[in-house]
Amino acid sequence: MSDRWLSVEEIAAHLGVSKDTIYVWTAKKRIPAHRVGRLWKFQKSEIDDWVKAGGAGEAPENSEGS
Repeated sequence: MSDRWLSVEEIAAHLGVSKDTIYVWTAKKRIPAHRVGRLWKFQKSEIDDWVKAGGAGEAPENSEGS
């Protein structure tokens, strides 16, 4: 049994966050995502595991100084 690949819109709806938040997380490599051409795709099982591990608990925009 394998999950179908979900779009940014679908994964944002699944998590209850905006598409912009998903794009920020993908840009910062915080969310398990796979690039297919120009599109980002996600597997629901990977996202659910990531959430359970606390990955979604991090703020999308972290303003720590360097």
